[in-house]
Amino acid sequence: MDKTLLLVDGSSYLYRAFHAMPDLRNKAGEPTGALYGIINMLKRLRADYPSATHLACVFDAKGKTFRDDLYPDYKANRPSMPEDLRAQIEPIHEAVGALGWPVLAIEGVEADDVIATYAHQATQAGWKTIVSTGDKDLAQLVDDHVTLVNTMSNEKLDRMGVIAKFGVPPERIVDYLALIGDSVDNVPGVEKCGPKTAVKWLTEYGTLDDIIAKAESIKGVVGENLRKALPMFPMTRELLTVKRDVSGIVPIDGLDAMPIDLDTLAGVSDRYGLRSLLRELTGDAQAIPKGDARVQDDVPAPGLGKADARYEAVLTWEAFDAWLSRIQSAELVSLDTETTSIEEMQARLVGISLCVEAGHACYIPLAHRYPDAPAQLPFDEVLARLKPWLEDTARPKLLQHAKYDMHVLANHGVALAGVVHDTMLASYVLESHKSSSLDALAERWLSRKGLTYEEVCGKGANQIGFDEVSVERATEYSAEDADLTLQVHQRLWPRIQADSGLARIYALELACQPVLFEIERTGVSIDAQRLADHSHAMGVQMMALEQQAYEQAGQPFNLNSPKQLGELFFDKLKLPVVKKTATGAPSTDEEVLTKLAEDFPLPKVILEYRGLAKLKSTYADKLPKMIHPATGRVHTHYAQAAVVTGRLSSSDPNLQNIPVRTAEGRKIREAFIAPPGKRIISADYSQIELRIMAHISGDASLKRAFAEGEDVHRATASEIFGVARDAVTSEQRRYAKVINFGLIYGMSAFGLASNLGIERDAAKHYIDTYFARYPGVAAYMERTRVEAKQHGYVQTAFGRRLWLPEINSPNGPRRQGAERAAINAPMQGTAADLIKMAMVDISAWLHRDGLQSRMVMQVHDELVLEVPEAELLLMKTQVTQRMAGVAQLDVPLLAEVGEGSNWEEAH
Repeated sequence: MDKTLLLVDGSSYLYRAFHAMPDLRNKAGEPTGALYGIINMLKRLRADYPSATHLACVFDAKGKTFRDDLYPDYKANRPSMPEDLRAQIEPIHEAVGALGWPVLAIEGVEADDVIATYAHQATQAGWKTIVSTGDKDLAQLVDDHVTLVNTMSNEKLDRMGVIAKFGVPPERIVDYLALIGDSVDNVPGVEKCGPKTAVKWLTEYGTLDDIIAKAESIKGVVGENLRKALPMFPMTRELLTVKRDVSGIVPIDGLDAMPIDLDTLAGVSDRYGLRSLLRELTGDAQAIPKGDARVQDDVPAPGLGKADARYEAVLTWEAFDAWLSRIQSAELVSLDTETTSIEEMQARLVGISLCVEAGHACYIPLAHRYPDAPAQLPFDEVLARLKPWLEDTARPKLLQHAKYDMHVLANHGVALAGVVHDTMLASYVLESHKSSSLDALAERWLSRKGLTYEEVCGKGANQIGFDEVSVERATEYSAEDADLTLQVHQRLWPRIQADSGLARIYALELACQPVLFEIERTGVSIDAQRLADHSHAMGVQMMALEQQAYEQAGQPFNLNSPKQLGELFFDKLKLPVVKKTATGAPSTDEEVLTKLAEDFPLPKVILEYRGLAKLKSTYADKLPKMIHPATGRVHTHYAQAAVVTGRLSSSDPNLQNIPVRTAEGRKIREAFIAPPGKRIISADYSQIELRIMAHISGDASLKRAFAEGEDVHRATASEIFGVARDAVTSEQRRYAKVINFGLIYGMSAFGLASNLGIERDAAKHYIDTYFARYPGVAAYMERTRVEAKQHGYVQTAFGRRLWLPEINSPNGPRRQGAERAAINAPMQGTAADLIKMAMVDISAWLHRDGLQSRMVMQVHDELVLEVPEAELLLMKTQVTQRMAGVAQLDVPLLAEVGEGSNWEEAH
């Protein structure tokens, strides 16, 4: 019988498992995600290759390798290993060995070299070798006896697979990598030579040596870059070529698969909370005593594999009726739509997928159009028969990003209801710092990689519409999405249920989703002519500024060219260099221009010009083109799961970045108008983050100032400057305002000094005095830093978790940035929770009382409504009262309202 050697690139596994898995921890708070992920990957690998007679898991050893001696800058760009991963190395080695895998780490070489040596020995002995890795460098090993597999993507690379993926055969991989370089390992290549150029050269010339021989004949910039790289090639080839002759290692005959060491695994399981995993390995439900308080049985189990799934295309009424019966009686149905566009107001249905149990899903194709497409059930009739179920609030439904599907179905006259769960929102609530796409969730929680849209439809110029995808392929893709959504939900929902704070936030996000859908669907009216007039006026201003810049520079130049600007500033005018770009050239970014504008007139003119240019192109010129032809209004998109603090993000158009402090920005806001017979009202929270600071910190002086309705900035100035409140000057109040808001954002003495234009010692004195007068704030900040480091997150007043991945980073600036974020995030996050609570409450009231007013925008702490004149007085009274009454804090909430014919007037 042929022998098979199964080799695992353990170092590759380490990082992939660490970044793919959730931030799991045991009862003691020790990280366990990478440990759990690696064990699962190895289990699955053994299941996929049961005939492997010999195996090994190979890790990089500590210390330098021969490559570091050859090239001191090798891997110089790599950040140091995260502490949470470093803490898991020892238990990972222990657990891998207990699973029966020989664990190897050889000093002086990399794991790749050990793997290459074993693969070479196995080939000489007539064995087959399977190498599990995600490292492209190891593609050079592939031949008739050696195959690469990637457990994360289910990719398998034999010789033809390497050619298909890279465009060159395995024996040319080193040449290919030498040309393109490797930024991850800091291996230099030919500048501006990408994969396409490398493949083209290797196809045309043959080998790297042949390319070197023809270097003089290769034209253009890339040819010049090739010639510059010639002296480096001998070294880069040596860096990239894996060794196949590592000495002092166990012979391949000694890599026998060992039996599972249950005692050791039980110890690892006991400490790190892997009871369910041990139970799966042993089949023993009592593998660990249930009463052991140290055991945390909350790690995700592997998802049901694709091989076990049943995905069916519904092409007959008999099959449709069977599925209709299933979904009508199911406790929860996972639903997904396939469409013609990602533009939610434009998208049309192509098909619908449904899933009621893990591994069993269907796809109902409705509008596939390609030669020889199978007959599909009538579009209108299918939708008519599904509509009662889709619109039934009593039929619980689960989706991934349900708001998009609400729009798609609304485009066909269907009001989707009964959405009780959304995996995108569940993921966002659990771990807002990580991707909540279905692909990422399946990898992280199920150790599964589903089909991607690009795999199904292609990419770039060759991408086809989903309606052109074969029904068979569409069924595999769409039914899988519905299935994965259900399986992810089964992992996430118990974790949310187990924490009352997270459950409350999840309920809020779910309730907010249909409100946002309605705001997006309603849209806002735009005065296109006013924008056109404003665009023209800004164009005239820009021409005048351009001429002014030429006069100050003493020559014409391109105001939008960083290169010309750099030459003018630093070569001709000899302005001071503030900072440099990554390439070492003096920077001319906005921060630099702002600094230079303090002392020089030309940078100030250019800043003004750029500000106008951005406003003109982004809003004045673009907004009229975004008016929807069917509604005559502009419809923004609110991303609900994009900002880690819980705030919403607006795009297409972005309504949150229109400046309110400049005249030009205010004129843009004037173009957001109320239709005839209606008015715009704008309601926003007053000093919301300072009020939240008073609540969270419990500081007595701050709470008293708000409780008594004082001007909190005047009160702070009185405390800092030691004067009576009625004696505070406007300048002192301005200082106090900067300090109040600056400290919320973690401003240092240096930052305060810069902001106020004062000496650093004076700024430090103000901060010290502030903390002396508001000791509760100082205690809150210190307490928050400590708790953030312990838990890796901070919380809002309502239980939303705000993750801080860099809070324990060995990189000082990153860690300090995370510490500043830890102080501010609870205030921003609580403010986000409050505005969402207000939106939900106001929307419910509007519908319950049959009112005609509608929310049309949400911007930071502000709600904008379009109100019939007959409801104006009621709205101005009720909206502010409701905003102030959505929660009881230790200080009163206050909302203020304005009204007008347009947004600027109302604001």
